[in-house]
Order: sequence, then C-alpha cells, then structure tokens
Amino acid sequence: MTVMDRCATWLDRGNMRPTRQRMILAGLLVGDGENRHVTAESLHAAVGQSDEKVSLATVYNTLRAFCEAGLMQEVVVDGSKSYFDTRMDDHPHFFWEDTHELTDAPADQLQIARVPDAPAGTVIAKVDVVIRLRRV
Repeated sequence: MTVMDRCATWLDRGNMRPTRQRMILAGLLVGDGENRHVTAESLHAAVGQSDEKVSLATVYNTLRAFCEAGLMQEVVVDGSKSYFDTRMDDHPHFFWEDTHELTDAPADQLQIARVPDAPAGTVIAKVDVVIRLRRV
C-alpha cells in the first residue's frame, strides 16, 4: 500500500474528504503505518520541513476534526498542553518531563482496581492514565 493509499483509507474510515491539507497531515501522521504522538506545533514544524504549506491554525483545526471523526484521540497532559495520538485503543502514556515527549506505556502492566462511581445522571466516558516521569 502506498503512502497516499494509506492516508486516503485512513481519512475514509473517518468519513473525511481527502483535501490537500488533510492528505499532507495524514501523510505525516499515518503515512508509514506507525502510531504517532504529536502536538499541533510539532506537526506544524514537520510540515515546515517539507515543501508543503499548512498554517498552524489549519493544523489545530484538522487535528480536532480528526479526533471528532474518531481517527485520533487527544491526550491532555496538563491544562495547557494537548497531544494527539493516532493509536485509538485504550492505553496508558508516559510523559517525559525533561523532553516533553509522550510515549505509550505498557498497558499489560497497568492495573486499576476501581474507579469512583460516576455522579448521578452521568457515565464514565473514558479514563486517561498519564504517568509523569522525571529522570534521576
């Protein structure tokens, strides 16, 4: 499968038209078939290293649209920093405080015995686990 085919197939899974900007960003996110953790800024910088042009605002809007389409998930590390993950199954993350990098943590080693009951009239939609790491 070519990079363009992989990108078009990925966008099709989210019922998204393969516009030029979406194809550029999809190529950087899933073009090689590997999962990615990106910020809007890091993805914008990767676009800047190519011959293509996509504004930072378009990167932000497109990442949000990818999330809404079920193609990516947003992982909020703190109130001001969001990462976008192409891996869609439930899994924990390591956040490396020195490099500000988000990586997958081994899901088979995580055990959550119990989560609090949801308040009346609500259901738990998702539990995000971000383990912050500091090198010693």
